[in-house]
Amino acid sequence: MAVINIDEAKQNVQRVGFLDVDIDPRLDLFKEIERLKREKNAVILAHYYQEPDIQDVADYIGDSLGLAQQAEKTTADIIVFAGVHFMAETAKILNPHKKVLLPDLKAGCSLSDSAPPPLFKKFKDEHPGHIVISYINCSAGIKALSDIICTSSNARQIVESLPQEQKIIFAPDRNLGAYINKKSGRNMVLWDGACMVHEIFSREKITKLKVRYPDAKVIAHPECEEVVLQLADFIGSTTQLLKFSEKDEAKEFIVATETGILHQMQKNSPGKLFIPAPPDNSCACNDCPHMKLNTLEKLYLCMEYELPELTMEEDLRIAALKPIRRMLEISASLGL
Repeated sequence: MAVINIDEAKQNVQRVGFLDVDIDPRLDLFKEIERLKREKNAVILAHYYQEPDIQDVADYIGDSLGLAQQAEKTTADIIVFAGVHFMAETAKILNPHKKVLLPDLKAGCSLSDSAPPPLFKKFKDEHPGHIVISYINCSAGIKALSDIICTSSNARQIVESLPQEQKIIFAPDRNLGAYINKKSGRNMVLWDGACMVHEIFSREKITKLKVRYPDAKVIAHPECEEVVLQLADFIGSTTQLLKFSEKDEAKEFIVATETGILHQMQKNSPGKLFIPAPPDNSCACNDCPHMKLNTLEKLYLCMEYELPELTMEEDLRIAALKPIRRMLEISASLGL
């Protein structure tokens, strides 16, 4: 394996977002990663949308709420976040004195990018008297402008925990916000953001799949557009979709969310068939290109050299921490 100068590595990471180092092909990366976890007291937190190899080596796999809860209570010295940038930011916000690593700093999020903090601040100023509930899929800058953070697992419960007359801005996902408005009877003001993966599913192609698989149930993430949600037999967060597929008597499911979740679904229910909902074109658009930037090789290098490391200004961290704490407190009080 190539020898790397750490000073040069840091400059390289700053430039390209990951370590560009040759790895000996004879190396057993699974064993090496397990060794590094033990030696460095490191924990790997992975989102369901990561590639199967990363899910299999992770200490915890979950959705945004579960990952935030795990990040808050971990006793590890190093948190390796196999996900996207805003997730690693959340771990750092909750753990200022721990080292937080992200295999590829370029692993961003189209939804998070759809809400630039300066523009959102202006939008917020235009709606006085509103509190801001922001979906966790946003940058630390947006979190710092928010009153409460939520996830797709707890968004409805958090909104309904507030007085009916309370005016609310919901950001950044308009589809999740519209879904919560419909379910809760609220009229939240919605920021116009969306996830590129969940917006691409084709109602027409899902309908054709239902004809081909008449016994299949359609399960969908609430970040999908309303025309897709109308076809769904069940709507929920990635964790809720996973649990539903395990417990429901159906043997076939058409899954309208990022394809990474199918790995856990198949592992937990090997006798069932899981069909990824098709996009409205021929590309692999139901794979998140940002999530898939992380690879097993990058994960190993990240742990070996403890780079790239996510850092944050303390003023921003403190401001972003308050609404996350509020979410965790409300979730705990509601037993979520």
